[in-house]
Amino acid sequence: MRKEGNVELVTIYEISKVLGSSLDLQKTLREVLNLLASHLRMDRCMVALLQEDNILHVVGASGMTEAEVKRGFFRIGEGVMGKVVKSGMTIVVPDISREPIFLHKTGPRTIQEGEIISFIGVPIKVGRESIGVLGVDRHLNGEPQNFQSDSRFLSMVANLIGQTVRLHQSISKERQQLLMEKSQLQKELYSKYSLDNVIGVSKLMQGVFAEVHQAAPGKSTILLRGESGTGKEVIARSIHYMSPRKDKPFIKVNCAALSETLLESELFGHEKGSFTGATQERKGRFEMANGGTLFLDEIGDISPSFQTKLLRVLQEREFERVGGNKPIQVDIRLITATNRNLEQAVSKGEFRADLYYRINVVSIFLPPLRERREDIPLLVSYFLEKFNAENQRNLSFSTDAMKIMLECYWPGNVRELENCVERTMTMARGLVIREIDLPCQQDKCFSVALRSHVQPVRPVIPIVPRHEVDVSGPGSGDHSETETPSGEFGTERDRLIWAMEQCGWVQAKAARLLKLTSRQMGYALQKHKIEIKRF
Repeated sequence: MRKEGNVELVTIYEISKVLGSSLDLQKTLREVLNLLASHLRMDRCMVALLQEDNILHVVGASGMTEAEVKRGFFRIGEGVMGKVVKSGMTIVVPDISREPIFLHKTGPRTIQEGEIISFIGVPIKVGRESIGVLGVDRHLNGEPQNFQSDSRFLSMVANLIGQTVRLHQSISKERQQLLMEKSQLQKELYSKYSLDNVIGVSKLMQGVFAEVHQAAPGKSTILLRGESGTGKEVIARSIHYMSPRKDKPFIKVNCAALSETLLESELFGHEKGSFTGATQERKGRFEMANGGTLFLDEIGDISPSFQTKLLRVLQEREFERVGGNKPIQVDIRLITATNRNLEQAVSKGEFRADLYYRINVVSIFLPPLRERREDIPLLVSYFLEKFNAENQRNLSFSTDAMKIMLECYWPGNVRELENCVERTMTMARGLVIREIDLPCQQDKCFSVALRSHVQPVRPVIPIVPRHEVDVSGPGSGDHSETETPSGEFGTERDRLIWAMEQCGWVQAKAARLLKLTSRQMGYALQKHKIEIKRF
């Protein structure tokens, strides 16, 4: 008896160490049950806990298969396990083969001839509330069994398990509360930032707003990057009006709209008589922006020779008018914008590296509209209200029409969205814009051609049957050209690019469009050296 007591004491000690070793409750319970099985020869040990559906589910077991564990669920009051939870008292079944309320839900036991299997179920409690059951099998094998001693020992183990479960529930509840608070704080942070005349509740735009708020008060040169139509000029204005220079001029120049000669005169001004037609002295945009902000849009499109002249002005903050020789100093905050890949332009020698570093002090990227679709309904509503106010109308968008707007690719971004809303409302005959009223549903939307982005617009080439095109991989031949069903002559490379453009450069979608596997599509793109565009 003394020896058995020592085993129980050692087992309790080991169990207490296991329960405090990990926050993984299921793993901890399995290790506890394994200790019971190995130290005290208890079989089919299991712990079942009440879940949110108020049903008892086995969450840890020893000596049971995964399938048996999955079958281990009991309603309160159902079978021996359910009665233990309902009564909150230990139940001992001396012989499970003779007990009608023992349901064998986890699976029948294998009982040898002359063998008796007993079952002990002990409630797991938190305070006075029963939250689960610790159940074990005992193989008697003709030996007398002290159920009272086993029940007392298992009650001690159940109490330790109950304390551990309560601790885990408390930690889980606190963690859930922290996650809720974190989510709430993030929402408050995202909604904290806003800019006048800029609509954006999406996470990406809130990030842009945060960067603008951070950068606006300083003097650093800012480079706004993003596709055409994403609102770079609006952001530039917001930066100016949030800066200490807000009471000074905001001057903008579209560098792509002027030739090199005109751009030089526009920016630096000219003296009277400096060239034919210069009948009087004229200040340039640099002088006009003195004390304020100068916004140079499409900075990536200026010529290499003019890049040199601009670099000197940015370095020295002084310049000379065209035809003049008097240095003029200015105090300006420079904001530039481009939709070009300047890094690629620098590597190709199309854009000066020193100018790139001069303008790329603070870089803010404006995401395309297709990456912040949650902003589309707000933008549509804004343009809708604006149109109704300007035209004394009372139009609205139906749910189906708004769904189409959300699914569009919008290669022209916010600018294209505004034009689409205005065009649709102008041509609408009813008071509610429906799906059929949208230009894209009438085959009158041509923006799909813009998906190629930097590639020239290509003619639509019909898809030919798979066996006529060599995109299946090595060893299938090399048919570089195939006659299309329409009679047009197109290369395999043209068809691949056409499919990628149609699918927004999503390789998996393009593969399905051409009825190819992803592996075949990947090989074909690699074979023809087609670089996948990232939007």
